[in-house]
Amino acid sequence: MQGNPEVLKCLGEALKAELTAINQYFLHSKMCNNWGYYRLGAYYRKESVEEMVHAEKLMDRILLLDGTPNMTDIGHIHVGKNVKAMFESDLALEMAASKHLNGAIKIATEVHDNASRALFEEILKDEEEHIDHLEADLHAIQEIGLDNFLAQQLHKDD
Repeated sequence: MQGNPEVLKCLGEALKAELTAINQYFLHSKMCNNWGYYRLGAYYRKESVEEMVHAEKLMDRILLLDGTPNMTDIGHIHVGKNVKAMFESDLALEMAASKHLNGAIKIATEVHDNASRALFEEILKDEEEHIDHLEADLHAIQEIGLDNFLAQQLHKDD
């Protein structure tokens, strides 16, 4: 089935953002585990896998629309040198993805591609939840201090 070129471009850009997030979150997971923040490491690993699921859905949609997913084009990975810097770089990544997805929803709606629109909306919902979580963590750091926050990240949730 031939897809609209504008929608295919939006799908490709969304895929690029997801591939970037997969790598950034996986690296942050490994870094947190290395520092002994196992709860945070597990959270980042879960987020990386969630982004993988998004990437898979985007690839499937691109292929259905006779496009070719570009798996080598990823954005710059911003590696946080500490937990607070990780949260800040991840928040910037999620905010940029959210902005793109809102634009993609508008384009898909305009060209009556409701399935792509629904996919963009589904991913946007997850990204907004991640934004909320990151903002809450940054607020907690501000309220209770970084040391107290990190002390809560030493053990995995059961």
